[in-house]
Amino acid sequence: MGYAEKLRKLRGEKSRAEVCKDTGIKLSTLQMYECGERNPKDSVKRILADYYKKTVQEIFFDD
Repeated sequence: MGYAEKLRKLRGEKSRAEVCKDTGIKLSTLQMYECGERNPKDSVKRILADYYKKTVQEIFFDD
């Protein structure tokens, strides 16, 4: 499973707008991450990992 699918699963029932409001990530940017069209910068990986209470390794590097 790639990071895009992991991000979609971690978001669960939350809307993208809610995640964006909580993290400060733009909606269009989050959508690109969740579709695998764009790879987040390291600083954004940390924000998402902290938000979902996971490690960067678990989301972006583990299969």
